[in-house]
Amino acid sequence: FTLRDLVSYHEKRNQAYGEDNHDGSNVNLSFNSGAEGDTQDPKVRRLRDQQARNLLATLLVSQGVPMLLAGDEFGRTQRGNNNAYCQDNELSWLDWSRTPDGRSLLQFVERLVKLRLSEAVLHRRRFFQGRAVRGIPEISWHDPSGAPMTDEGWGRPDGRCFGLCLAGGKIDVGERGEPVVGHTLLILMNAHDHAVPFILPACGVSRWSRMIDTSEPDGPNGVFEPGKAFTVRPRSVAIFGPAAPAAGQST
Repeated sequence: FTLRDLVSYHEKRNQAYGEDNHDGSNVNLSFNSGAEGDTQDPKVRRLRDQQARNLLATLLVSQGVPMLLAGDEFGRTQRGNNNAYCQDNELSWLDWSRTPDGRSLLQFVERLVKLRLSEAVLHRRRFFQGRAVRGIPEISWHDPSGAPMTDEGWGRPDGRCFGLCLAGGKIDVGERGEPVVGHTLLILMNAHDHAVPFILPACGVSRWSRMIDTSEPDGPNGVFEPGKAFTVRPRSVAIFGPAAPAAGQST
């Protein structure tokens, strides 16, 4: 499935091959967001847009090399066909004209790419070593209480909300021996269909600035204090970085 079809179809639609829909994978790990295929239901369409942003956000804050299928950045659909390799027609062509929804998604992808390129902790040259950076674990996972995630927490079937902290500071050495310095980032993910209050861990940061929120892609950033609750909206991803220090406060 393309990204758009991944949030729009439960089942493949490969009738174009004349094989009674038997070709192509039956395991697509997809969710149609409440309606199968095309719909004008505004609630379903909003959820699909947000789920697409969630998947893009989790991809572009992941370590390693992100791989994005051409057209996913503006919501290309193959109308549920997951095996279109021999369809030399509009089903597999890229339509470079932009719908309003396509332009909005593309702008969101541009923000994610800019964030990834500007934040060194998102494109490390080496694997995590389990070391500390300025006394903070270089990578740590947190439950909604703000505490470090436990084995029990990972095993909970209802544990669908967690946070990831990537410690900044001098995190690496470049190709010419120069220090690579990055900011600390906090990423909160909520796969529940309800909001979750999340106590923001400090991770060595005095104040957090919300950089991206998939539930509110054009909303204000805002500044948030560690130790206080931030409401992670249903099915959303929120990304925070260090806020500028308050007046009279040192960095």
